[in-house]
Amino acid sequence: MRVTWNGSLSFGLVSIPVGLAPATKPAARQSDVSFRLLHREDLTPIKQKRWCPAHDQEVGPDELVKGWEFAKGQFVVVEEAELEALERRDDSRTIDIERFVPLGDVDPIWMDRTYFLVPGAAPAQRRPYKLLLEVMEEAEVGAIGRFVRSGRESICLVRPRGQGLVLETLYLEEDVYTQAEIDEAMSETDVKRPELDLARQIVQGLAAEFDPDELTSTYRSELRALLEAKLRGEEIAEPEPTPEPAPTVDLIEALKASVAAAKGSAKQGSSRQRADGKPKSAKPEKKPSRTRAARR
Repeated sequence: MRVTWNGSLSFGLVSIPVGLAPATKPAARQSDVSFRLLHREDLTPIKQKRWCPAHDQEVGPDELVKGWEFAKGQFVVVEEAELEALERRDDSRTIDIERFVPLGDVDPIWMDRTYFLVPGAAPAQRRPYKLLLEVMEEAEVGAIGRFVRSGRESICLVRPRGQGLVLETLYLEEDVYTQAEIDEAMSETDVKRPELDLARQIVQGLAAEFDPDELTSTYRSELRALLEAKLRGEEIAEPEPTPEPAPTVDLIEALKASVAAAKGSAKQGSSRQRADGKPKSAKPEKKPSRTRAARR
C-alpha cells in the first residue's frame, strides 16, 4: 500500500501514528484510457503554448505571474513567495480530532477524496488505533478533524471501515451548493397511495445485496475493445442509433409495467442460478457503509 503522508492522529491526549494511502486509483475520476490531441494530417502531438494576445507572442515561464481577477479585466498580482509563506504557516504532522458526530448526519455530498489510515508497524502503535476504531464503531460516530498536508489545510472525516479507519477529505461549507430550490419545489408535490404502493413493489423486486464486483463500466469495456480492434486494423462498424424511450403518459400504467419487468428480471436471475447448479453464496460480512445520507 503506497503511503503518501506520515503523521499522527490526535485523539484527546493520545497520539496514534498513522499514514495516508489513497483508497482510489489516480484515474478513478476518468476513464483509464487517456488521449492526446494530434494534428490529423500527420498525427503529430499538438503542443500547448502560453500566448499573450496583447503582444501577439509566446510567453516564457519566467514572464508569468499569478493574478486574482476582482473585476472584469482588473487583477491583484500575487507572488509565489507570498503564497509559499501562507502554505508553510502552521505546517504539522498531526490530524487533530475536534469532535465526534453521528455518521448519519454526514451527507456524502460533503466528501471529496478517500484515504486509508494505515496503522503503525509496531503492536504498541496499533493498540490505540484499534481502541479508537472499536469505540467509534460502538457509538456509530465519525471524527471531524483537520490537518495540514503539503502546506495546505484540509478538513476531514475519519470513520470506521471493516478492520480499519478511513479518512475522507471534506469540502468547505462555501463549496457546496444549496438544494433549497429543490426542497421547496418537492414540498409542494404529492403522490397518490396507489402510485406509492406500486413504487414499493418495484423497489422490492430489484432489491439485492450491494456487490462491488458489479461496479463495472460498459463504456470502459467498449472503449478498450474499440482501441484494440483499431490497433489490429479491423474495420469498425457504425453504431446503431439508440431509440428514444417513449414518453410516459400515465404514471400508474408505467409503474405497473415496471413492476412486471422487475418480477421478470428476478425470475431470470433465479433460473440462471439453478442452471449453473451453484448454491447461493453466503451473505457477506456486513461492513460499515460510507455513510447514511442525511436530508439537508
